[in-house]
Amino acid sequence: MRIEQITTDKKRFLDLLLLADEQESMIDRYLDDGDVFALYDVDLKSICVVVSVGEGDCELKNIATREKYQGRGYGRTLLEFIFDHYRGKYDAIFVGTGESPRILSFYGRCGFELSHRVKNFFTDNYDHPMFEEGVQLVDMVYLKRGL
Repeated sequence: MRIEQITTDKKRFLDLLLLADEQESMIDRYLDDGDVFALYDVDLKSICVVVSVGEGDCELKNIATREKYQGRGYGRTLLEFIFDHYRGKYDAIFVGTGESPRILSFYGRCGFELSHRVKNFFTDNYDHPMFEEGVQLVDMVYLKRGL
């Protein structure tokens, strides 16, 4: 298993990034400015994008694992790498997500705690209704973890 930082042609990972953020125009808002990391275990399993959001903080803007490899620890391994990589550079990492119990539980197991929410984020910023586990996403829930 290896993790590589991707510095060129980041858009070649769009198919995988779209699993976590299903609107390309939203990905375009952060992809160029973000640090992209890819986890390989023979082939590409997971990808993530991290951006600086001000003094002392960064944000995980996207993390995705190919569907057939989900639940096998690849996302968690990539997050642990990110925590180590940014420790000392940032004080905290944020992640914004919808109110999906499965995803909130995953982040909770990774040490994230509730920070704040942005009302109507998904309905105001996406060109189509977004659903996760049969529930429409409306508010963005932000979680925070110290580094």
